[in-house]
Amino acid sequence: MTERPNTVAGLIEKRREISGQIEHHQRALNDLIVDLDHIDHTIHMFAPDQDLALVQPKQFPARHGAYRGEMQRFVLGALRNADSAVTTLEIAIEVVKGRGLDPNDARAVSLIRKRVGSCMNKLVAKGLAREVPSEGTYKQWVTG
Repeated sequence: MTERPNTVAGLIEKRREISGQIEHHQRALNDLIVDLDHIDHTIHMFAPDQDLALVQPKQFPARHGAYRGEMQRFVLGALRNADSAVTTLEIAIEVVKGRGLDPNDARAVSLIRKRVGSCMNKLVAKGLAREVPSEGTYKQWVTG
């Protein structure tokens, strides 16, 4: 078997990095558990009969959530800057780049592409964009 010291060293370094991240997140989780216990005890001081098992956790914010109107601004900007019709995927990649996300992250691009598609349907209903005929997998769009 051929020795590959650089490969092994790189993998060991990556393992150390991931292990450190796990430890960091475990400490953060422990801190959150302690904070939750403190809040539970404080609630019981004011309402001893309160059954906290019935309190449902609040949903965590959606991954890569956008502020109100942010998606529409990105999409309209991409449509205005385009020289010709652009696909939903091309717009999604522009949005991903504009938000500082990794355009090579397939999950992020797929999620943003779905949101761009939804946004495009709303823009069509408002008359701000329209679909143009295309032969590819993705719809193509131009400004209204």
